[in-house]
Amino acid sequence: MAPPAPPLSRIFAELDPAPSPVPEGRLGPPALSEREVHVSGSAELSARPDRARVSLRLSSRKEAAAAARSSVSRRLQYIAHIARQRGVPEENTTVTEDFSRVENTYQMEAEVCIIFSDFGKMQDVCNLLIEKLGTSVTISPPHFYHTPEAIDTLRRQVCVTAVGNTRRKAQEVCRLFGQALGKPLLIKEEETKEWGGHIDSHLSHSADSQTLQERIQNATAHASCRVFAVFEIKGKENRRNKLL
Repeated sequence: MAPPAPPLSRIFAELDPAPSPVPEGRLGPPALSEREVHVSGSAELSARPDRARVSLRLSSRKEAAAAARSSVSRRLQYIAHIARQRGVPEENTTVTEDFSRVENTYQMEAEVCIIFSDFGKMQDVCNLLIEKLGTSVTISPPHFYHTPEAIDTLRRQVCVTAVGNTRRKAQEVCRLFGQALGKPLLIKEEETKEWGGHIDSHLSHSADSQTLQERIQNATAHASCRVFAVFEIKGKENRRNKLL
């Protein structure tokens, strides 16, 4: 039985050989003084969610319409007060109300959606509301997600990091052969991947039994990028100039 073939080597950098000079008296294209190094590099980054949405539900059923409205209204005012007190912008709070007649009673329902960019403030607000309002308010588990701006930032950062890693790799290769790295001649994005994370959505598919940190981890977005680059090689390093 023939021995197994050795695994293929992965080439991550290649130095183009110097062009041969044209002998004197012979016609031909002028000799090129530039040489190139071809390098591929990659990077992988992650970004935690930058927003969290919390929904609170209130309801009251009374024989008098005014009493049902008043019961819910007082709690809505208290929730708005606590949110302002903790520095939540007013535009980050949305209130939806529904008033209906159920048999011989009146029912008032309300839903409050609060968007937080500071998760510490979110926990403070939720804990205080549970302490003060008890079972008269139902607070859903927070839904963590990314704004489109946060995803765009992650995409830019992973590409910039991949280019930086590729340049450092090219510098290491040139230094290994005693060469000096020049300017980039070509930088091409070969592959990008994204996975995980949640974009802004009112739907949450996370299990209610998850902890806060597990929810944040599950909503973390990941991105990777691989680039191919060609750099100019200036020539051999002048060690004498370095010593001066």
